[in-house]
Amino acid sequence: MNMLASRFSRNALALRSDYPLSNDEIAEVAPSILAHSAHESRSERYSYIPTVDVLDALRKEGFQPFMVCQTRVRDDGRRAYTKHMLRLRHADEISGSEANEIILLNSHDGTSSYQMIAGMFRFVCKNGIVCGDNVSDIRVPHKGDVVGQVIDGAFKVLDSFEGVTRQREGMAATSLDEGEQMAFARAALALRYDDDKPAPITERQLLAPRRVEDHASDLWRTFQRVQENMLRGGLHGRTPNGRATTTRAVTGIDQNIRLNRALWVLADELRRLRG
Repeated sequence: MNMLASRFSRNALALRSDYPLSNDEIAEVAPSILAHSAHESRSERYSYIPTVDVLDALRKEGFQPFMVCQTRVRDDGRRAYTKHMLRLRHADEISGSEANEIILLNSHDGTSSYQMIAGMFRFVCKNGIVCGDNVSDIRVPHKGDVVGQVIDGAFKVLDSFEGVTRQREGMAATSLDEGEQMAFARAALALRYDDDKPAPITERQLLAPRRVEDHASDLWRTFQRVQENMLRGGLHGRTPNGRATTTRAVTGIDQNIRLNRALWVLADELRRLRG
């Protein structure tokens, strides 16, 4: 299999590919996407529409899944119904260095409605980004014409990518001095770690580039370095009592989206202030 990434963790199982994923490949990672019914806890008012039916309808509109993720649960009875995420691309939204993605969230156990968020995939680091704030989310409850509403929502997210592109270009055109980069990284650490104990890593570790393409000091590259280092983990640091530790990747669906989005909003607000 020509897969870009396959991650197993305490919180989620995720798979990303450089070609559209089939239903069989999706089922191996996220069986809840192909669930044949809602969880027994749902009432008769719950309109059950399998995520795979929505996915097949989106495929007919030109959207293809390139990443899938499902939350891990201790209760095996919920494994086939738990929260899951797909990242889809439309052929018109793939450029040389980035691809705009629609992030689709859902569950069949009542923990999530259908939700669509704007995202981006950066090929050089094979890293997924969440764009914008939650004001721009599209949410579809489990009732009525779910498939039709999700398709309409997907095209609304597509329309929002023009604004996302302007934000990204504005970040790339914003130069930061060393103090501003350190301030951005310090704010990012505050988003990730509790205030009552020091972070196990430093601002400079978050700012360290992992490849030559990210050495520049503009806001876009600064954001990319911080985002990748924080979400990928693997940085060596010290706990408050001095023990050596290594930061973990942020793989939980909710935590990943929350932190990813917060970093984007932080970068965009800095862009606005500087603009």
